[in-house]
Amino acid sequence: MDAAANTVPTREIAERAVAAPLDRSEWWARAIATAIFLAAVAYTLYAARGMSGGMLMPGGWTMPMMWMAMPGQSLAGAAIDFLLMWQAMMIAMMLPSSWPTLEVYSRVARHTGKRHPMFNAILAGLGYFSVWGAFGAIAFTAGFEVSRAAMLSPQLSRWIPVAAGVSLVLAGFWQLSPLKQTCLNHCRDPLMFLAHAYKPGVWGGFSMGLHHGAFCAACCWALMLMQMVLGVMNLAVMAIVAVIIATEKLWKRGPLLARLVGISSIIVGIVLVVRSI
Repeated sequence: MDAAANTVPTREIAERAVAAPLDRSEWWARAIATAIFLAAVAYTLYAARGMSGGMLMPGGWTMPMMWMAMPGQSLAGAAIDFLLMWQAMMIAMMLPSSWPTLEVYSRVARHTGKRHPMFNAILAGLGYFSVWGAFGAIAFTAGFEVSRAAMLSPQLSRWIPVAAGVSLVLAGFWQLSPLKQTCLNHCRDPLMFLAHAYKPGVWGGFSMGLHHGAFCAACCWALMLMQMVLGVMNLAVMAIVAVIIATEKLWKRGPLLARLVGISSIIVGIVLVVRSI
C-alpha cells in the first residue's frame, strides 16, 4: 500500500481530493446511499403509523405507545421494535446532512492511496449510526422508566408536562451555548474534521464514524429532546427537526438558525410550564 495511505492528509490534499472528478465507485456509493435513505424513510412512515396514538394520562398529556410493551409483548420485544424504528428514523433524518462528511472521507481515502475507499466509507457510516443507536437505547430506557413511573403514580403523571417544559428550556439553552456552536462548527466543515479525525487502516473508517457521530450527537441531542417532547412519532415534527438539522449543518447561516431555534424552545418551554402549574 502507498505510504500516503498511512498519513493524515493535509487540508490541501483533502481539497484536491474533493475537487477531483467522481469515479464509478463513488457514483455507486451515492446510488446505494440514496436507496438506503429511501428505504429508511419508507420504514419510518410504516413504523409511525404502527406506533401512533397513546394513552391519555393524568395531567392532560398523552403517553406514546412506543414507550409501552403491548399486551403479550416482552420488554425486549418492545425495545427491539423501538430501536428498529429509531435507527430507520435516524438514517432518514441524519444521512442527508452526514453524507457530505462520509463522501469526503471516501474521496480523501481514494486520493491518498487507500484500498477499497468505498468499504471504508461504509464502515464510517456504521460507526456514525452506531452512536445514534446507542442514543436510541438510552432514550428508550428513559422513556420506558418515566412512563412506567407515571402509570404507577397519578401525582407524578401530573408533573410530566412541567418536566417537558423544563426540558424544552434546557434544550433551548444548549442551542445558545458555545459548546453547541463548537460541535456545530465541527460538523459544518468536513475537511477540518478529517484533519483531526482521519485514521488509516481497515478500522480507520469505523473509528472516524464514531468520532463524527459523537460530535453530531453532542450537536443535535437537544433537537432530539425537543422532538421527543413535542412528538417523537409525529411526522410533521420529525420533518421539521430533520430540516433544522440539515440547515444548521449545510446553510451558511446555520449557527444563527441554531440560536433562533434555541430561543423558540425556551419560549415554548416557559409557556408549557406556566400552563401546567
